[in-house]
Amino acid sequence: MFRRKGKKQDKRGKSRFRKMVDWLHLWLGLASGIIIVIICITGCLYVFQKEINEMVYRRQIFVTPAQTATLPVSQLRATAQAHLGADKPVNYIITYAAADKAWEFMAYKYNPAGNTYFDICEYSETAYVNPYTGAVTGVVDYKHNFFNIVKFMHWNLLLNDRIGQPIIGWSTFIFVILLITGLIMWWPKKWTKATREQSFKIKWKASWKRVNYDLHNVLGFYAMVIALVLALTGMVWSFTWFQATVYVVAARTTQAPDRDDKASAVVTQGVNQLQVLDESINEARRILPDMKRLTIRTAATPTGVNTITGYHRAETYYAPDALQFDQYTGKLLQRRNDKHKNAGERLIEMNYDIHVGAIAGIWGKIIAFIVSLICGSLPVTGFYVWWNKKRKTKKKIILTNHAAEITSL
Repeated sequence: MFRRKGKKQDKRGKSRFRKMVDWLHLWLGLASGIIIVIICITGCLYVFQKEINEMVYRRQIFVTPAQTATLPVSQLRATAQAHLGADKPVNYIITYAAADKAWEFMAYKYNPAGNTYFDICEYSETAYVNPYTGAVTGVVDYKHNFFNIVKFMHWNLLLNDRIGQPIIGWSTFIFVILLITGLIMWWPKKWTKATREQSFKIKWKASWKRVNYDLHNVLGFYAMVIALVLALTGMVWSFTWFQATVYVVAARTTQAPDRDDKASAVVTQGVNQLQVLDESINEARRILPDMKRLTIRTAATPTGVNTITGYHRAETYYAPDALQFDQYTGKLLQRRNDKHKNAGERLIEMNYDIHVGAIAGIWGKIIAFIVSLICGSLPVTGFYVWWNKKRKTKKKIILTNHAAEITSL
């Protein structure tokens, strides 16, 4: 397909373009292989973190449904705060429509000046509280949780973002180039029965070298489309220029999204802000009756607002509706539904759910898991292909030299 009449070719019939593709695929793969393996394997592990965490922490996460109404969030928060300690204030709350789920009260603090994950994350703990009885079912230390460490290994190699993110981002960019050059190398010059057999099937009964070659060649082809989606959605977080490009292409406008955050108008003394928060949550439930879960981010400054976000689905994060309330009066200051957003904003909000496959449910996550596993294997099988060719070439040179020595005798 990529041969062109009139172009200079080498003795094996490869054009300059194809030789350049081969060179790029080899040396970019060797340069980025280890990082790509880490990215892919950690991504593969993280896909089912929700399901596995729910099994591991089942006693903390699930409760026995009761016929009584749930207690006020302020009361539950006070109980959670007592277990977390006064030095770890609750930053984030999640309430669920599901009757068997404990509500989550999170306390976390990050130090951007740290060099590694364990310096950056000072603490990250979640208190799970039974919404009917107010009993704390358990406190989980997510700083040392296996999947949280895996997530940050995937995100920045457990390094500061200023160091780790560029490494991850540019390695992912290189991986996109490897996928494209790999497709060019995979594409047969002629489509025959033999080339179709070679391109689409693994010869399991052949030698290990041939099986390894087929694993690299064939599995790489089958995984390519989903692998591109996973890589490109990863690049959305790595590069502001790429995220902006995705936004502009989807939104068909260069106008920035409307992010007119409100502020609590007057700092009021003597107001019971916890009671106001409860009233705001009740109002949010009335406005958003069909939400599977609500997240509550309380005001962090004297003029800040209480932000309550509703999600239509139990696990995914796209298409949320967000409400902003005055922290002193409980007045609704802003309601921004998903329908108010343009296509660019919607696509960016879908990015996480696409990246982990959750947007397509359990089958999407299974596909993301399998493709991530295949992608993690490609640098390994590719290295083995290169190593065997290198050994074969070296052996051929030795034999040629030996034959020349015998001839000269």
